[in-house]
Amino acid sequence: MKKIDWVRKLTSRKLWTAVASFVSMMIVATGGAENTATQVTALIMAGASVVAYIIGEGLTDSANIGLEEGEVTEE
Repeated sequence: MKKIDWVRKLTSRKLWTAVASFVSMMIVATGGAENTATQVTALIMAGASVVAYIIGEGLTDSANIGLEEGEVTEE
């Protein structure tokens, strides 16, 4: 069985766009207002940005742990 790369999945913009689209369509399909669906979509995408930033910073920090003080990596 193939191991799932959760970091890559959780930082994927495609995943979060699909989740936001699904949730907003479910709101509209169940009789919710389009304004509510738009607000929920915006909240999901804002949350996704925060998740991606936190994971990205964590990966950067963990890559720099082994470096000596004052040494910089080239990215």
